[in-house]
Amino acid sequence: MPLRFLLDEHIRRTMWSAILRHNFRSQDVLDVARVGAEGAPRYGTLDPELLIWSEAEGRILLTEDKSTMPAHLGDHLARGNHSPGVMMLRRGVFLSDLTEFLCLATYASEPGEWEDRITYIP
Repeated sequence: MPLRFLLDEHIRRTMWSAILRHNFRSQDVLDVARVGAEGAPRYGTLDPELLIWSEAEGRILLTEDKSTMPAHLGDHLARGNHSPGVMMLRRGVFLSDLTEFLCLATYASEPGEWEDRITYIP
């Protein structure tokens, strides 16, 4: 099963635009929901709640929040919960490199490879 993602609200809108462009031009579509969109958590949702939603929906959280997310994930796991994973985006990366990485990860890996951990990408 291909990976599915949730885009944190703090990530630039240009990232969302890059994903939409990729999906329009490619057969390898990325399944990405974003905070604030219909069917996803609303703007202002706290990180612990995002982790609960991501777990329930089986979506890897894409975020740049390296200051607090590691602790939130640790607390989430300590309570006996699980996470499909958290991918920490590096600032300054080219959007084309990021979408290429997400596409490769989506179609060349299994969801279990990302579970319960933070991965810094790309």
